[in-house]
Amino acid sequence: MTSHIFGRSTKGVLPVAVAGDGCYLIDAEDRRYLDGSGGAAVSCLGHSNAAVRAALHGQIDRLAFAHTGFFTSEPAEMLADRLIANAPAGIDRVYLVSGGSEAVEASIKLARQYFLEIGEPNRHRVIARRQSYHGNTLGALAAGGNAWRRAQFAPLLADTTHISPCYEYRDRHDGESQTAYGLRVANELEAEILRLGPKTVMAFIAEPVVGATSGAVPAVPGYLKRIREICDQYGVLLILDEVMCGMGRTGHIFACLEDGVSPDMLTIAKGLGAGYQPIGALLTSGKIYEAIAAGSGFFQHGHTYMGHAMAATAANAVLGEILDGGLLGRVREQGTKLDAALRAEFGQHPHVGDIRGRGLFRGIELVANRETKATFDPKRGLAARVKKEAFAAGLICYPMSGTIDGQNGDHILLAPPFIIEDAQIDELVGKLSTAITKALAA
Repeated sequence: MTSHIFGRSTKGVLPVAVAGDGCYLIDAEDRRYLDGSGGAAVSCLGHSNAAVRAALHGQIDRLAFAHTGFFTSEPAEMLADRLIANAPAGIDRVYLVSGGSEAVEASIKLARQYFLEIGEPNRHRVIARRQSYHGNTLGALAAGGNAWRRAQFAPLLADTTHISPCYEYRDRHDGESQTAYGLRVANELEAEILRLGPKTVMAFIAEPVVGATSGAVPAVPGYLKRIREICDQYGVLLILDEVMCGMGRTGHIFACLEDGVSPDMLTIAKGLGAGYQPIGALLTSGKIYEAIAAGSGFFQHGHTYMGHAMAATAANAVLGEILDGGLLGRVREQGTKLDAALRAEFGQHPHVGDIRGRGLFRGIELVANRETKATFDPKRGLAARVKKEAFAAGLICYPMSGTIDGQNGDHILLAPPFIIEDAQIDELVGKLSTAITKALAA
C-alpha cells in the first residue's frame, strides 16, 4: 500500500491500528498489543472507555466548535472549574490549548508578558534543566535540555540556560544523604540566577518527574520545596511541566501535590484527554491573571482550536473517571505491584542499573556494568532494539537512548493505562524481559 502520510520516520511500514480494547490496541491483521506505555503516557483509561465515548457522542449533536474569540462553551467552563477545584493552592485560571508543546509555549510567553505588565521589562531569561523535555515548538524546545533534540535547530532557539537535573541514580555522591543531594542541586538555580542577574530572570521550568528524556526520574524529597524558596526569593516564576507526569499518572491528580509545592504556572496535556481528543492546558495563578487583567486586558497569544468543545468534553469525562472512579488509589496500588514485579524480574539483572518512578510511571535504566554504571556504546542502538523486540512480542513500551546527556545511556519508560489488571502487569513484565534478553543478544 502506498501512503502519502509524512510520518515520524520515512523508514519502514507501520501496522494499521483499527481498534482498541481496554489496555490493548489491535491492528488490521488482528494482532493485539499490550499498551505498556500508554503510547507516550497518554492513554490512561485504555482504548475503549465507555463513559468518554458516550460523552463525545452526546456533545457532537449539540456543539462541536465555537471560536473562543466570540464564545466560551459549557464543556470548557466545566473543565476549568474542575481543574481549579483540584489544583495546587494559588492556581486560579485555565488556558485551554490542544497539546503539551502549546501549553509550554503559552507559559513562556505569558511569563514574559506578565513582567511587562508589572513594569519589569528586563526579565526575559528562562532557566531549565539538562535532560528535560518540554515540547517540540521552538520556545518549548529552547526550554528543553535534551541535547540531541535541540542540536539541529540550535540556531533557531531562544537563549536558555540549563542547570543539573535532580538525577539521584547518577549524581548523588557516596555518603551524601538524599536531602543534602537535593539541596545541592537545587541551589544551582540560585547560583545561575545570580550569574545571569536576578532582575533578568523571568522563569524556571521543570518536570516534577522527568518523563521521556530520562525515564521517570522523580525529584528527591525537599528538592522542589527548595526550588520554590529560591524562586520566591528572587521573584522568579516557577513553571512545573506535568504534561507527561500529571493527571493521575503518579497517583496524584497533579504530581507536584506529592512534593507539597504550588507553582505559579502548571502545564498539562496527554492524560488530560487520554487520547480521546487532543487537549492541553496551562494553569496559572490568580496573581498572574490579575496582572494581565489590570494592565492590557488581554494575553497576546492564541490558537484556533483552543477551548474546543469536543476536546473539553472528552477531558471532563476523563477527569470524571479518574476522580470519581477511584483511579488515583488504583494507580498507587497497581504502581506498587508493577514496581514489585519489575524488581523481582530485573532487580538483580546484570544490565539493569536502576528501577524508578512513581505510581504507574516507571523507568528502567540499562547499563553495560551495574557496578560502574557504565553505559552501552550508543552505536549499538540498544533502546531501538528493545522497542523492536517488544513490539514483535506484542508489547508497546517507550525505550529511549541518550538518557544521560542526549547521547549516552538507555532507558525504558513504562506508563500503562490506570485500568491495568494484575495479569496484565505479569504480561507486561514477561514480554519486556523477553525483549531485553533478545536485544542484548543481538
